Amino acid sequence: MHLRAAFPDDAYARIERAIADGERRHRAELRFAVESSLETGQLWRGMQARERALEVFSRFGIWDTEEDNGVLVYLLWADRAVEIVADRGAKRSIDPAVWDRACAQLVEGCRAGTPADGALACLATLNDALAAAYPADGRTNPDELPNAPLVL
Repeated sequence: MHLRAAFPDDAYARIERAIADGERRHRAELRFAVESSLETGQLWRGMQARERALEVFSRFGIWDTEEDNGVLVYLLWADRAVEIVADRGAKRSIDPAVWDRACAQLVEGCRAGTPADGALACLATLNDALAAAYPADGRTNPDELPNAPLVL
């Protein structure tokens, strides 16, 4: 399945809504990125999905949030590799089992041929955990990062 078939435009819209809805419940910032494959030069250098996810996390300023609670969900489609990169505040606040469960949900969606549904399940798990750790509870809650998925 090609990336376009796996994530049609309506899937990106659903993902964007899920992020926006979640961020109304918590003060963290969540981004979803999908990349069809790494470039030849990246492959020659031996880049793996984790390294690329860290690069995307940095390049798009996901680390630059007021409460150090930015989270990136990165999917390298060619390898069906999922990486979640969390800034230090979010990493400290969320049980490691939650990160593992969220990754597994996206991987399972990819294996089942329903990657958008897997992404939505992953985001729901993360939104629930972030709402428990960083409840919006009437505090000022600026939307510090765009909610639209990054298609790299």
